[in-house]
Amino acid sequence: MASSNDIDPKLLEILVCPLTKGPLEYDRQAQELISRKARLAFPIRDGIPIMLVDEARELDGK
Repeated sequence: MASSNDIDPKLLEILVCPLTKGPLEYDRQAQELISRKARLAFPIRDGIPIMLVDEARELDGK
């Protein structure tokens, strides 16, 4: 059984970046969904992805 911090794998399959409509990567440790194309990380709070650009943090580095 998935913990309350895990996100439903079926939900991950259908979620896309709200900005680019591109794929997202799940970072379990940071509890974020990463959009490499938009260079944004969307937080996951209580198992719910917060898919708002205003709530996302910008990715550092390359």
